[in-house]
Amino acid sequence: MALSSTVFKAQLHVADMDRHYYAEHALTVARHPSETDERMMVRILAFALNADEALTFGRGLSAEGEPDLVQTDLTGAIVRWIDVGLPDERALRKACGRAQHVMLYTYGRGHEVWWQNQRKAVIKLDNLTVIQLDAEVTRALADMAERTMQLQCNIEDGDIWFGSGDQGVSLRCEVLHAGSRVPARA
Repeated sequence: MALSSTVFKAQLHVADMDRHYYAEHALTVARHPSETDERMMVRILAFALNADEALTFGRGLSAEGEPDLVQTDLTGAIVRWIDVGLPDERALRKACGRAQHVMLYTYGRGHEVWWQNQRKAVIKLDNLTVIQLDAEVTRALADMAERTMQLQCNIEDGDIWFGSGDQGVSLRCEVLHAGSRVPARA
């Protein structure tokens, strides 16, 4: 018998002064049985950093070749495809062919080795952004995971504070690659 996903609920308050975006999002996040708290929280952080009314959680681990987060326009075209983890170059190339802009958040053990191995192929993708998250930060995010969460994300001048109650982390995203066709932030 297959294990079912665990459902997490989060009230996410976003104050992104860089984009002048201020909103509250009621999130329902399904954590796949093979997904760690760290990966799930990185997905929620990626949502917060790219928050938009049209941004939704994709099927992610439940469906191969699908994004973790996706934003579509009114015609159904994929405007933004967001993944977390360490995919191979072929999967990134395929995503870049399907979406206007692809974002990848790398984290965890092995992301430096992954970047060394994938860099030459990845930098050819001109609608891809690759962002590396610090391992210490992502471990702290995992400690915040609860079935019901009240989360805040504040962004100002590229500095990010993400927290829950009395727990929080400060971070800056390290951009490893930003293709020539990557749109400027609004």
